Amino acid sequence: MRQIDKQYLRTPFYGSRRMTAGLRREGRGVNRKRVQRLMRLMGLEAIYPGPRTTVTAVCHKYPYLLRNLEITRPDHVWSADITYVPVRSGYLYLTAILDWYSRYVLAWRLSNSLDSDFCVAALEEALTRGRPEIFNTDQGVQFTSREFTGRLQAAAVAISMDGRGRALDNVFVERLWRSVKYEEVYLKDYATGAECHAGLKAYLKFYCEARPHQALAYRTPAEVYGDRSNGGKRPRRVDGGDRNERRRGGLGSAPRPVAALQVAPLRPAHPAGEGITVRD
Repeated sequence: MRQIDKQYLRTPFYGSRRMTAGLRREGRGVNRKRVQRLMRLMGLEAIYPGPRTTVTAVCHKYPYLLRNLEITRPDHVWSADITYVPVRSGYLYLTAILDWYSRYVLAWRLSNSLDSDFCVAALEEALTRGRPEIFNTDQGVQFTSREFTGRLQAAAVAISMDGRGRALDNVFVERLWRSVKYEEVYLKDYATGAECHAGLKAYLKFYCEARPHQALAYRTPAEVYGDRSNGGKRPRRVDGGDRNERRRGGLGSAPRPVAALQVAPLRPAHPAGEGITVRD
């Protein structure tokens, strides 16, 4: 499962056939049926136009508000997502709430189940730090639940949700997951949920407070998010910035939509640990 997850981060357009072929080229004796079963278990789908797979609450649907929107300041847009984190005895689920402009992680939670409670808990913590104008998520049941959307509405926050079949609308959180997995998770072998929680806590503190980001002119997310005296404005990048980013209308612009399947809910495991939401 770890190798499939690593390969999927590199090539999210791989279906079970290409994934099987790639694993065999690495010397792993797997067949397609096993790869299909594990990909379903992990909720991984190849990115391509196709039928709807995300389980959505029928009574809660919201428009995508970020199309052609330039993100110009901290607390303009927040977003949230969920990803899978492997441990020896199974896997856990990580959710995080990110400020788009500064890339600052406002709150995160780890859970062994995919109910909405750990997402609501992360939202409650994030709202103690500030309040966004827009909050963007996918259409998963955790984020369309009455508890989650009701808390945003009570705080007078505009709710935005990714279009059907466009998982990459939430691209900045996807970039966070890539960094978390390649710079922390895959370098470790978490034995327990508590060990996983401690490792993620240390890494996310480093990511926000010590790791310089090229897109932020080599400042940290904490510096940019906390720089309210400057209106949160980023200084000019020392390398002049990416030519394509300037042509797209600025580093803070919302990404151009890309057609993709969204991830279906995963089956929960039960490794418990300190600071982790556990459901029977």
